[in-house]
Amino acid sequence: MTETIWFLVVGGVLIFMGLANSTFKRLPISSAMIYLAIGFGIGPFGMGLLNLDLIGGSALLRRITEVAMLVSLFAIGLRMRAPPTDRIWLLPLRLGIVAMIGTVAIMTLACAFVLHMNWGPALLIAAMLAPTDPVLAHDVQVQGPGDIDLLRFSLTGEGGFNDGIALPFALLGIAVCNYEASPDQALSWYFLGNALWGVIGALAIGWVLGDLAVRMIAWLRTGYNLALGPEGFYALGLIALSYGIAELFHTYAFLAVFAAGLAMRRVEHKASGDKSVEEAVGTVDAQDVAATASDPERAHAFVAARVLGFTIELERIAEVAVMLMIGSALANAWGTLFTWRGGALVVLLFLIARPVSVQASLLGSSTTHSQRWLISWFGIRGVGSFYYLMYALEHAPRSAAAPLVPLVLGVIAASVIVHGITSTPLMKRYQRD
Repeated sequence: MTETIWFLVVGGVLIFMGLANSTFKRLPISSAMIYLAIGFGIGPFGMGLLNLDLIGGSALLRRITEVAMLVSLFAIGLRMRAPPTDRIWLLPLRLGIVAMIGTVAIMTLACAFVLHMNWGPALLIAAMLAPTDPVLAHDVQVQGPGDIDLLRFSLTGEGGFNDGIALPFALLGIAVCNYEASPDQALSWYFLGNALWGVIGALAIGWVLGDLAVRMIAWLRTGYNLALGPEGFYALGLIALSYGIAELFHTYAFLAVFAAGLAMRRVEHKASGDKSVEEAVGTVDAQDVAATASDPERAHAFVAARVLGFTIELERIAEVAVMLMIGSALANAWGTLFTWRGGALVVLLFLIARPVSVQASLLGSSTTHSQRWLISWFGIRGVGSFYYLMYALEHAPRSAAAPLVPLVLGVIAASVIVHGITSTPLMKRYQRD
């Protein structure tokens, strides 16, 4: 009977959101808020269908969340069409590296001196909360390939970079927790070299794979009328290959998958020239799709467009799954969410750490005053923070990681609600200005 109810709930949610999606776009409400509320409702406080053991099931939950992030990061890379030599890339790089490091530093100090945490948990929770979310930020991301609005481009690129760059800080936080629990586990300077290789190696691996994949597909299609299979297979295959090879070479897989999406889009952009994606693809004959797929002038754009469409659909489904899990986890931790530490953490992150680090990182940039403040505000936390929470529960001492669960879940809930309510009106006002 439980399985039957699950089918009814999931099917009802998906159909309801499909029908109501256009309505929600006009309201100060996000789809993530709806999923979060439904997850809470099917949790222990409601129907009792989903009762997650975050500590015992951390490995499985981490894997599910990881898949959602990989799909989203690949889709983000495919959305960003600016060439890598364009100066606009300095903005997401500043945010993804400088602002994130600043956020980690401010939050670590605040957690240590204001919330009276040990240094290990303080650094660990700062690393969990520093990356912005690549999955939930639909309203503030670029609207499609070719969108180079400074605000949207900066926030989208930031989400692509900092989810991978946060990993070494999380690993360092876990190492400090282990050291505090057992001082014989000394820290090593090799950590810094491993972190640099993790970032640089991942970007190189992902870029090479994405570039080669789309060139090979287009070459086979245009030259030999081959490789005309479903583009979704290529998307999943490239994500899996980028992840696997990045892991094999001990680099950061999130960055590799993001770079693979960027490379695929870059090859398409070079092939299409000054044309938009829509102009490059042109009109597709539904009765003869293969003719478009094998057309030398349209093949690259067609592959990129179809792969992006497939990954966006996957991204939406992944968002449903992860937010239902987070909603259920909130129901489990409900009794411990409302503490002075939880409230202080939200205030410190949203009103101090994020604005200060963003403003400092964007000094001297081409962004306007309003753009800088909107970027400061839209540091959405969600799936990425949940992933690093599961990672910490899996690898850090339980005595250090378990007390962080209600704090991180509280920040995620606050971000989904507050940013979800404010994103639509603020972005409409920004577009009018």
